[in-house]
Amino acid sequence: MILLAKITERKNQVELHGLKLYEYHAWSNKRLLHHLKELPPELYKQKMPSVFPSISQALAHIYVVDSLWLSVMSGDSFNQVMMIIDQAENEVEGKRIEDMENLFLHLSERYRTFLRQQPNWNEPLSIEHPRYGKLKTNLLDLVQHVVNHGTYHRGNIAAMLRQSGHSGVPTDYLFYLFEAGDGQTC
Repeated sequence: MILLAKITERKNQVELHGLKLYEYHAWSNKRLLHHLKELPPELYKQKMPSVFPSISQALAHIYVVDSLWLSVMSGDSFNQVMMIIDQAENEVEGKRIEDMENLFLHLSERYRTFLRQQPNWNEPLSIEHPRYGKLKTNLLDLVQHVVNHGTYHRGNIAAMLRQSGHSGVPTDYLFYLFEAGDGQTC
């Protein structure tokens, strides 16, 4: 009985950690979008020499990749994932910041619904890619990847903002924990 209780407790800790990481990612995106809305509107699509040609394209990239990983986590085939990428790219084409805010809001709700329904975050998942081969991983690793990817590109956007003479917005994990209060999911 004690061993079963410890396994259940560990499983719950993994799930809570994964949910907290995802909530941080959603919070960071929301915070960045709110900040971008306060800046001059032309800055959003302004061309600049950087990793991405514009802030709008960097933000669109985060959205498209978040969409593809939700598809992967859901067990979609490579061809289905490619269709999701095309769909997401069409969704973000020419969108204003307010439109992107709504897209991210709906995507984060889809993630939350999916993640809360998962019975075992450590269950092995197999991902096949025609170029990279087969990968054995689990849901927690994929959520960590989504969070890391978003953090990296929000950093790109912060650099682009500084490059254009504007400040970024703090989206460090600790700021999320302070704002969340007790460090639990929102």
